[in-house]
Amino acid sequence: MIRVHHLETSRSTRLIWTLEELELTYELVEYTRHPKTRRAPLSAKSLHPLGRFPMLEIDGQILAESGAILTYLVEREGKLGPIDGSAVDYTYWMHYAEGSAMLPLLVKLLTSGVRGARLPFFIKPTAKTIANTIDENFTDGELQAHFGWIEQALEGKTYFAGEQFSAADIQMSYPIQASFARADVFPARPNTSAWLERVQSRTAFAIALQKGGEPIMTATPQ
Repeated sequence: MIRVHHLETSRSTRLIWTLEELELTYELVEYTRHPKTRRAPLSAKSLHPLGRFPMLEIDGQILAESGAILTYLVEREGKLGPIDGSAVDYTYWMHYAEGSAMLPLLVKLLTSGVRGARLPFFIKPTAKTIANTIDENFTDGELQAHFGWIEQALEGKTYFAGEQFSAADIQMSYPIQASFARADVFPARPNTSAWLERVQSRTAFAIALQKGGEPIMTATPQ
């Protein structure tokens, strides 16, 4: 039995995508964010102490963390892993997605939330100034550096680990999709745009989107 614990508008759409690529049968258990806080429900902590998504029930255990889950599935099924000569790139991008690329995106999400928050009129200018300062001194520069590097790394490449689609592409999909929601920070990124169009044209992605919904964050993350 394979069961996916899926939170709406979250990274766990990647897990559904992976299972569809692997052609595995699974049960989808859906969770809804709190309408005001946009946080995950507290009931998720009955599955894992952190209560964060995605979570996968498989082989008598509950797995958490996207990279760990995808790695387990790749090794279990013997599919979507690196091909000859691509192991270094594959491993790098599998870890880079959450280890590096997501940090400035999350900070930008928080600073945008501060600027749009309903605050007393005498506090709002100070809050906006703090948010703008964080973005000017850290966030925007980090976003440009990271996603400029991704654009450079995709030059002349079909996928992140070479010419074969792999779990590294699924893992990298979330930060790249989220980065296009911040398009005002970036110049044109033809390599990244072509890669995104390529992977989103896959049948398994379309099925995952239909079942799991739009993965991109628009509010406070869980």
